[in-house]
Amino acid sequence: MRPQAWAACNKRALAIAAARFNVKFLNMTSNKRAREERGYHHGNLREALIEAARKLIAEKGPAGFTFADAARFAGVSPAAPYRHFRDREALLADVAREGFQRFEAMLSTGWAGGKPDAVTAFHNVGRAYLAFARSEPAYYTAMFESGLPPDLNAELRAAGERAFGVLRTAAESLTSMLPADRRPPALMMSLHVWAMAHGIASLFGRGDAGRRRLPMTAEELLESAMLIYLQGLGFPEKA
Repeated sequence: MRPQAWAACNKRALAIAAARFNVKFLNMTSNKRAREERGYHHGNLREALIEAARKLIAEKGPAGFTFADAARFAGVSPAAPYRHFRDREALLADVAREGFQRFEAMLSTGWAGGKPDAVTAFHNVGRAYLAFARSEPAYYTAMFESGLPPDLNAELRAAGERAFGVLRTAAESLTSMLPADRRPPALMMSLHVWAMAHGIASLFGRGDAGRRRLPMTAEELLESAMLIYLQGLGFPEKA
């Protein structure tokens, strides 16, 4: 083959190779950009990360996953969560905040404005407490067992206070039934009932592997404990 022909063939081969490389490079760049855009422009990234963290808590516990694990579970890039959360603790706080919102709604449904009567409604609040611990173990863990300071941020604190406010309202309604000189402080009473319900929920009413066995249901245990407590304060069985 003449040198001129060889040079022409070699030039064409180099051009074809260069074109193929450029296409491959452009495809790689486009795919990388697409991945980044998915990572940074997820349709509802914040909620997706909260849901990912909730599922990881249910599977591994609040200390069993990293910030990167949550991003991977949500299908986004490791850098994407930083657009909404400072760090893993901030993500956990948002899971807990959402948990308290659901908790408040369930307690409010149990209280039902004090109907059909205040004592029955008060027992229903206790049942709602146990129902939440059983049906939402991941939220419950994030709220009470993740080691987060309750005052970590204003949103978390407010959500927790609103949930506790349902117990406080129920206690105030009950104390108003007693003579003025025999009324216990409503705050003290709500704290007593909270501790009672929380202890039984954490030990015997959980929805995960940490649940202990009882010769009775957790609801029966809580109801009997609340009856003893209320009768000790002088409340009638019915309003």
